[in-house]
Amino acid sequence: MARAKRRRKCRNCGDLFWPDPRNVSKQKYCSELDCRKASKSAAQRRWSGKKRNRDYFKGAVHVSRVQEWRKQHPGYWRRTCSALQDHSTVKSTVKQNVNSALVETSLQDHLNAQHAVIIGLISHLTGNTLQDHIASTTRNMQQLGQDILNTSPQIFYGGDHGNKETDKPRPDP
Repeated sequence: MARAKRRRKCRNCGDLFWPDPRNVSKQKYCSELDCRKASKSAAQRRWSGKKRNRDYFKGAVHVSRVQEWRKQHPGYWRRTCSALQDHSTVKSTVKQNVNSALVETSLQDHLNAQHAVIIGLISHLTGNTLQDHIASTTRNMQQLGQDILNTSPQIFYGGDHGNKETDKPRPDP
């Protein structure tokens, strides 16, 4: 027999809330951000308060484990995702072919014309929110798509995309 649904009083804010049906017997906090943080903090206190967990992160074994992980992941703590456009100091030295249709409009106009979902997808896949980087990736993806749709045997039979003679800048006719 199913348990009757009843509202509960949140242990943090004191407001009444409906517990999640999948977790009725265990949910003690509502879904507000501060209450979720309080729930996490209480769970962490309960976990670290148990005798078997008191020294979980202490000792030479854990120190060496953390040191080894840090060697394998250098600069991990410095990585941030920033939307500042002047934050990047990396300069591209590779000359790229630019589609003439993209050159005619400004970068902002081109990005505004794209669907927000595609822009978000490109940003998510590349891990970069800079408009210049998204536009560059869009141009590269468009060129790759055109190359794939091209029926030349070089593409379908494992040609080396990116090193073809056609990728080199050509003099004007």
